[in-house]
Amino acid sequence: MKYGFLKVSLISPKLQVGNPKFNIEEMKRALTDNHSSIAVFPELGITGYSCGDIFFQKSIFDDANAAISNLLEDNPFSGVIILGAPLIIEEMVLNCAVVIQKQKILGVVPKFYLPNTKEYYEKRWFKSGFDVVEHIDTITLLGQVVPFGNLLFHDKGIKFGIEVCEDMWATITPGNLLSVNGANIIFNISASNETVGKDVIRRNAVLEHSRKNCGIYVYCSAGASESSSETVFSGHNIVGNNARLVKEANLFSLKTEIMYVDLDLSRLEYERRSNSSFRDSILKYRLKYQNVPVEISEETEYRFEEKLDSLPYVPKKEIRSSFDKIRSIQEFGLAKRLEHIGTKHILIGVSGGLDSSLALLVACQAFDHLGLSRTGIHAYTMPGLHTSDRTKSNANLLMEHLGVSYDEIDLKQHILDHLALLKHDQKTQDITYENTQARARTMVLMNLANKFNGIVLGTGDLSEIALGWSTYNGDQMSMYNVNGGIPKTVVKFMIKSYADYVYESPVKEILYDIIDTPITPELADKQETEDIIGKYEVNDFILYRFLNCGDDPERIKFLLQNSFSLNQEEIHRYVDSFFQRFYSQQFKRTASPDSPKVFESALSPRSDYRMPSDVKRSK
Repeated sequence: MKYGFLKVSLISPKLQVGNPKFNIEEMKRALTDNHSSIAVFPELGITGYSCGDIFFQKSIFDDANAAISNLLEDNPFSGVIILGAPLIIEEMVLNCAVVIQKQKILGVVPKFYLPNTKEYYEKRWFKSGFDVVEHIDTITLLGQVVPFGNLLFHDKGIKFGIEVCEDMWATITPGNLLSVNGANIIFNISASNETVGKDVIRRNAVLEHSRKNCGIYVYCSAGASESSSETVFSGHNIVGNNARLVKEANLFSLKTEIMYVDLDLSRLEYERRSNSSFRDSILKYRLKYQNVPVEISEETEYRFEEKLDSLPYVPKKEIRSSFDKIRSIQEFGLAKRLEHIGTKHILIGVSGGLDSSLALLVACQAFDHLGLSRTGIHAYTMPGLHTSDRTKSNANLLMEHLGVSYDEIDLKQHILDHLALLKHDQKTQDITYENTQARARTMVLMNLANKFNGIVLGTGDLSEIALGWSTYNGDQMSMYNVNGGIPKTVVKFMIKSYADYVYESPVKEILYDIIDTPITPELADKQETEDIIGKYEVNDFILYRFLNCGDDPERIKFLLQNSFSLNQEEIHRYVDSFFQRFYSQQFKRTASPDSPKVFESALSPRSDYRMPSDVKRSK
C-alpha cells in the first residue's frame, strides 16, 4: 500500500450444492497461504447458488451459519474475506455478502435486485434488500452485532463497496451510487451462468461500470461445480480499472481456481482528480452509508503477479488494427491540414532515422488519400558536419523507392560560414556548434516552403518533446507535426508495421535497416542519443507512468525495479534526469506546432498539458 497497490484474489471454489460443511473446508484451503489482502468468493458460495427450494428449509441456514462459525474459529487468512451466504433476518431470507476479517464479521450487504426472468427466479426464495435497509442497519449474526445494509468499508485510501450479481445489471446500480459516495473499488460476488455470447456482454458490463464509476470493478463468479440441472456456470472472473481490462479468467473448471490480481489505486486516484464529470457527480447523489473500518496490512516485499509492461505504449493485442488506427490518425490529420490550407506541397528533411522516415511514410499515404501525386512531397537529405553514410544512404533509397521528389542540400559550408559569423572556432563541439546545424536545416526547409507554397512537415516524436530533445526553433519547429502524439517506442512499432503490412521489397528491407540504426542527431562526433539521455524504452515507461497514471518520482522508481534490469543508481539517474528535463523544457512545448493526439495523453500546450514555462521542480 505504500506505493498504492493492492493484491486481491478471486476464488471460484469447488463446491457441493447444499453442503456448507464441505464448501467451507474448500474455502479454507483456498485461503491457506493465500498472499492477497482481500479474498473474494462467489454469490451464495457457502451453500451453492443453485439450491432451489432447499432455501425454504431451516437446515440449510443452520448449516450455513455453522460453516461461517467454523471459518471464524479457524480462519487461516489474515486479510479481508468477502463471501456469499443466505441469511434469515427477521423471518426474511436474504441473499447476502458477508465480510469477515479474522474472527470478526465486519458487515453484511444484501442483494438489492433479484432476477426473476427465464432461468432466474430468485423472488421465489429471497427478499430484496431495498425495503429491508430502510428499517434495519444492524443485525446479530453468530453472537456478533454487525453493520447491515448500505456499507462502505475503508482503510488507508481503500474504500470499497459490494454488489451481489444482478445488482450490476440494473439501470442505476448500487455500485454507481457507492462510487460517487467514495468507493474506489466495487466487489461483485456473482453466480452468472454461461450461454453463447454472454461472456462478451458480461465483460463489457464490468468494464463499462468501471468506466462510469471511474473506479475498479472486481467481479467474481461461481464455477462449474454448481448444479448443471438447468444451466452451467464457468467461473468467469473479471477485473476492470476505469474501462481497462486488468485480468480475466473463464476456465470451466471443476477444481478450485484462484486468480490473483494487482490493483493500481494510485493511478485511479489520479484519474479521479482529472475527471471533471466524476467530480461533478460526487455531491449530487449523496446517500447515507455506514462506514466500516477494515485493516489492510502493508507487505514488506510486494511481488507483482505479472511483470509490469515495460513498453506500455506499444500495442500487444490486435496489432494490425492498432497500427491501422494510429496510421489513420496521423495520415488523415495531415490530409485534413493540407486540404484546409489548399496546398499540394510538403517539405521534409529526411535523415534516414526513425522519426523522419515515419513522417515521410505518413506523408505518402496522406497524399494517396487526397489523390495527389507524391512528387508534391519535396524530401531532402541535408548532410551536415557529422552525417553518416548509413543514414544518408537509407534516406536516399527510401525517398527514391517511395516516388517522392528528392534532392540533397549539403549544408556543411553554410554551417561553417554561419559559425564564422558568430566568431566560433568551428571546431569546438559545444551547444552552439550542434544547434547551428539543426537550425540551418529548419531555416532552409522553411524558405523552400515559401518557394513551393507548401508547408514544412515536423518529425519530432512525443518522447523528444517530453525530454526537450530538440533545438528550439530548429527541429522543434515546423508548420505541422505528424509524430508529436507518439513516443519513440511506437515510432519503431509503426515503421515495422508499415514494413510488415504496407510495403514490399525493397522498401521493407530499407525500413528494417532504419529500425536497426542507432539513434543519433548526428550533430557531433560519435554521438548516440541513448548514451546521453538513456534508453527510450525506459524514458517512455517513465513518461507513461507520469502522464497516464500520475505517478510521482518515488513510485516510478519502485516500478522501474520491477520492470527493467537496472540497479538503484541507474534508476535514480533515469528518474532524476527525466523530471529535470521535463520541467525545464516546457518553453519548447509552449511554442510547439499542431500535432494530432494519438494516445490517452499528449503534451500539447493548447489541449492536454498546460503548465507555465517557469515552473520550478522541487527535489
